[in-house]
Amino acid sequence: MAVIPAVAWFVSGVLVVAAIIDGRQLRVPNWLTFPFFATGLVFALTTGGPWGLAWSLAGAGVGLLSLLPLYAIGGMGAGDVKLMAGMGAWIGAHHMLWAFVGTALAGGVIGAAMIAISGNWIQHLVTAQIIGHEILTVRNPVELSERAARRKPSMRLLPYGIPIAIGSVAYFAGAGLLWAR
Repeated sequence: MAVIPAVAWFVSGVLVVAAIIDGRQLRVPNWLTFPFFATGLVFALTTGGPWGLAWSLAGAGVGLLSLLPLYAIGGMGAGDVKLMAGMGAWIGAHHMLWAFVGTALAGGVIGAAMIAISGNWIQHLVTAQIIGHEILTVRNPVELSERAARRKPSMRLLPYGIPIAIGSVAYFAGAGLLWAR
């Protein structure tokens, strides 16, 4: 299935709303993510039949799996993961993969800017080394999640809905999905 401009604009709008909410509340609410996911499936089924539904489910799977490992170890909120799954339901696996690449790049740039603004390069480097060491040695997602939760109050958090929106919309624009071909 092809992603038409109206779908890309709709998805972009939902992502912007999610980014605003996440920026203010540090959460992406279920009242946004669940209908986003469900309507993506319904839209794909009604416009593409069973193949459209399979296309949509594959996209949701890519979206879900892109952030699920980070969520499992406490580095990401569940709302961000559900937002990615919802986006995948609307745009399919191929575009979801590239939107994730855009998201990761935007997250890296924003994270680096946050570190630069804080001026605490050494502290952040030490924390990154500790987290990396824990991932390599602990290997238990439950324990890693508990350690992340203990660290969380002392950290400045990046509401990941913001990089999701910036990176994905930038990908949509660059790929020409926002304009009719």
